[in-house]
Amino acid sequence: MPVDTQARVDAVVRRLGDAIELGLLADGEQLPGEADLAAQLGVSTVTLREALMALRQQGLVTTRRGRGGGSFVTVPDGPAEDRLRARLSDWSTEELRDLSDHWAAVSGTAARLAAQRTEPGDLQQLRRSLGELMETADTAVRSRIYGRFHVELAAAAQSARLTREEVTLQTEVGALMRLVLGEDEYLMDVLARHSAVISAVHDGADDRARALAEQCVQTSMARLIELRLGSPDGARGPRPKEAPHGQRSSAGTLGGGS
Repeated sequence: MPVDTQARVDAVVRRLGDAIELGLLADGEQLPGEADLAAQLGVSTVTLREALMALRQQGLVTTRRGRGGGSFVTVPDGPAEDRLRARLSDWSTEELRDLSDHWAAVSGTAARLAAQRTEPGDLQQLRRSLGELMETADTAVRSRIYGRFHVELAAAAQSARLTREEVTLQTEVGALMRLVLGEDEYLMDVLARHSAVISAVHDGADDRARALAEQCVQTSMARLIELRLGSPDGARGPRPKEAPHGQRSSAGTLGGGS
């Protein structure tokens, strides 16, 4: 099929697969009918059928015929981490670095505008997400909250376009964040960075807010790239001489520093 059509199929497979891995679609849940689901995802029914076929091959969807039939979510046996690592291997390191640049630019701009436009009372949702991230031990929940924080940051910028772009980015990378949020030590680093972003936005320090939001994204993506390079087929992309954007590993950096 044409490349652009295949890209749309892959995007639908990733979006539905991530929703299943994150628990947004439960085991046994029936998906909407093909016409409705295609409309919700903004693709043709032909594209959706190709995506559902791929999901069936991955064991994530089962289709039943006849009365009461349809497409149903099927969560495979085995650790979710193994499935996510297999999905990570579909990305080259070059693609992950490009995604890191894009995401950092969007979140950084959102943080800068939020610092210019918000009032202190507008930060309640960001603080709520920070508190929930601190309290949960479930890695799937952590990844959802992590993504929600960045979407809420874009919403605080009072930009509908930036908010939509953040949502789109979360459909691409949100589930993979589960791979880097399982370590409590790294979680503390993320909490410190998110807290520093909120403080900068609260203070109206727009340049500092932008830099901190960019560093938060870049650090998480650098850890994903490290995992990708450690996979059996990690040689698919060029190995960087240093971490992306010239940063050191985040293991020993708390707060807003580099």
